[in-house]
Amino acid sequence: MKARIRQLIASFGGLSTDVQNVQDDADLYRVGLKSHACVELMLALEDEFQIEFSDEMLTRATFRSVNAIEKAVEALCARAAAA
Repeated sequence: MKARIRQLIASFGGLSTDVQNVQDDADLYRVGLKSHACVELMLALEDEFQIEFSDEMLTRATFRSVNAIEKAVEALCARAAAA
């Protein structure tokens, strides 16, 4: 899952550095993630994983790092599978 998330970050995140060189817990906003790119990334994640981020999840914390994104996506995938 992390590899897929990293591919989407590379395509939509607009980072100032290669996402492959970013640690899983590094702050993506510090390496160039901007609010507009974050929205594009969120939409790409929703399409890729067939999920929908709830309003409560639309915070900087949700998209702060690769680990944070993975945790959110896993929770949403589990919720979708249980429905």
